[in-house]
Amino acid sequence: MTKQVFTNVWDAIEDTPEQAANVKLRSVLMISLKDHISRTGMSQVQAAQLFGVTEPRVSDLMRGKINLFALDALVNMATAAGLRIEMHVLETA
Repeated sequence: MTKQVFTNVWDAIEDTPEQAANVKLRSVLMISLKDHISRTGMSQVQAAQLFGVTEPRVSDLMRGKINLFALDALVNMATAAGLRIEMHVLETA
């Protein structure tokens, strides 16, 4: 049996590199949104109003239910929260 080494957990879990890349981006956005809510002391109701979503949606975010969030929805929420998103695209070696 050969030992596989992955650079992160998403590469190990997801079926394709494309799926792993998408989940990596979603997880970064979710962590940033969760940190923003905690840092500002917002309630989930306040965060929902700010993000333009329902409170149960914020609850899903806070519980890390990544499979319930599309990348574009997280970008919209982060933008509504006043977060600036930067992306860097690099060529693989």
